[in-house]
Amino acid sequence: MVLITKLTRALGIEHPIIQGGMQWVGTADLAAAVSNAGALGMITALTQPTPEALRKEIARCRTLTKKPFGVNLTILPAITPPPYADYVTAIIESGIKVVETAGNNPGPHVKRFKEAGIIVIHKCTAIRHALSSQKLGVDFLSIDGFECAGHPGEDDVPNLVLLAKAAKTLTIPFVASGGIGDARGLAAALALGAEGVNMGTRFMCTVESPIHPAIKTKIVEADERSTALMFRTLHNTARVFKNKVSQEVVAIEKRGGAKFEDVKHLVAGERGRKVFVDGDADHGVWTAGTVMGLIDDIPTCHALVSRMVSGAEDIITKRLASMVVSKAKL
Repeated sequence: MVLITKLTRALGIEHPIIQGGMQWVGTADLAAAVSNAGALGMITALTQPTPEALRKEIARCRTLTKKPFGVNLTILPAITPPPYADYVTAIIESGIKVVETAGNNPGPHVKRFKEAGIIVIHKCTAIRHALSSQKLGVDFLSIDGFECAGHPGEDDVPNLVLLAKAAKTLTIPFVASGGIGDARGLAAALALGAEGVNMGTRFMCTVESPIHPAIKTKIVEADERSTALMFRTLHNTARVFKNKVSQEVVAIEKRGGAKFEDVKHLVAGERGRKVFVDGDADHGVWTAGTVMGLIDDIPTCHALVSRMVSGAEDIITKRLASMVVSKAKL
């Protein structure tokens, strides 16, 4: 059996699972491995230093898989913003059919993607943001609960409530993101109204993930309490792995009156990139979600996807189905 949803039909994929965009992690190697497993792999656009480098990475991915894959474009405030319009052009001209957008208002970019016939999945951390994105004409929403790695927003609403509210409120389909890492999470997301799931941290900890093996081991050794919330006082909350650097950032914030300049040297992106390259988990800040509490191995992407889907099928057709009986049998 297979799980057929609006997501699998729209994207032409076998399983309702997406590998979310991850800075320094979402390369062609991981995206292709996820797609070859029957899910949807995603290249992270801004991991590539230039739009031209992104074109080459997309072309490289096509040598690794013949199955559908997409590109993530995350739009965040920056002192010197990347040339987003040029990245959009590279995505369109490379013939990509699915894009995941995240971060600030993607309106102008969504318009260009839709004019090019691209399916757009936009990630939101709040229902009010999802409603606004719905008006932009995106095809799917990725509802990102407080459990997620990266930026969970400022409302602190976990997915058990957020997904149910999305199902009650939205008129377009959505996927669940944040805290998903096994068959139970997939089955629960579908029960809550989602058409599939989006996973980041769980795919980081796979054989094909391009990060250092020592970081994968750290994820396995961690639990659901092994994250820290930075930038709370700056109203730009980020969930990252709890290490010496992130704890120092939190301590500086707790003193009161902290500005970004006070922690800039600690949270520099290059320091985070070196964590994944060199394997020193304390060298910089790096994103990870509470789903680490569910991760206890480093499987291939194919093994991970297969067991998630088969396990979810068992939950739905056996455990849950067995609970529904006619009154006559009571």
